[in-house]
Amino acid sequence: MKTYDVAVIGSGPAGASAALKLAEAGISTVIIEKETLPRYKTCGGGFVYRGRRKLPFDITPVVEREFSKIDLFFGKMGIHLTTEREEPIITMIMRDDFDNLIVEKAKEAGVTLLQNHKLKNITFGDELTLHTSQGDVKTKFVIAADGALSVTAKLTGWEETRYLIPALEYEVKVNDEDFERLSKEVRFDFDAVPLGYGWCFPKKNHLSIGLASARRTKIDLKKLYKEYLVTLGIEEVEEEEFHGFQIPVTPRTDDYTRKGVFLVGDAAGFADPVTAEGISNAILSGNLAADAIIESELNLKKAEDLYNEKLNENLLPELQVGEKLAKLFYEQHKIRNFLMKRYGEKFCEAMTEVFMGNRSYPRDIMKRLKEKLKSAIF
Repeated sequence: MKTYDVAVIGSGPAGASAALKLAEAGISTVIIEKETLPRYKTCGGGFVYRGRRKLPFDITPVVEREFSKIDLFFGKMGIHLTTEREEPIITMIMRDDFDNLIVEKAKEAGVTLLQNHKLKNITFGDELTLHTSQGDVKTKFVIAADGALSVTAKLTGWEETRYLIPALEYEVKVNDEDFERLSKEVRFDFDAVPLGYGWCFPKKNHLSIGLASARRTKIDLKKLYKEYLVTLGIEEVEEEEFHGFQIPVTPRTDDYTRKGVFLVGDAAGFADPVTAEGISNAILSGNLAADAIIESELNLKKAEDLYNEKLNENLLPELQVGEKLAKLFYEQHKIRNFLMKRYGEKFCEAMTEVFMGNRSYPRDIMKRLKEKLKSAIF
């Protein structure tokens, strides 16, 4: 039976980044992946700059396109906002290539990759035994980086306390004229779907078009997608490939470590509540978990305490503010519309600074917004 200090379940950005950092610190690490890499991963593929700047290597080989300008549309209000920076605000990637690049970097650092190993069960004790479809693996620590539907979290006993929203994404090929027109901009349409937004992300030779909604009642996203194509001016689709998925936009409320298992990325619920973007926080949380294990010198209790401290210092406060902001933005339309008409440009610039990694959501943002509303009314 193979034995490692740390086993990472899942080869996405959170898991592969954590594995890379652990291996570079001399900690024996294995990535356990249920599929064969590279594998398709459902994702819009918009990688914001704050995540890109955290990576310790160049991702140019897997970049499809880069955009230093973003367009936001509020169709019902007739508002069009634009923001621009010198660096790429959003980098377009395909997750199969992107994830595989990080895994290859991790392998170069000494990480073992076990592909086609589906996690079946876990035996807990002083050491953990992971029972996979191709045999057992023994480890001291587990980093659960297996996404929104994390099998590892379920096997470890976590109940579902995150709020998951439905989303769909189409990989779309259109005629040359439409592609030329739409490939020049990244756009978000906040009236394309109730309590959410639509996006159009140009890739190398196709468009990633999708919708996400925080609406708690049944919603026909496929119908809304057809309507969104009309908004985009697409009359004919040459090819399209549909993918449905769920995005956890609130973090778990019942801790992030137990029994030697550390939750990161979507398994923990660390996607941004306002934008539903998850790659940058996945990388951040994977690095925080790795740092905690490294600094603890493989002491479990110390590693758990360190991870929770790092989350409380670097990530959870922003997510808590983001939750409040998302509820206002998506559920209080009259207030949102009033604020966007008055302060839309400032809001757009502030969100761009979050995307760039130059700031986080201000902890007193709700107080500030109430003051702006009060001053406007009186």
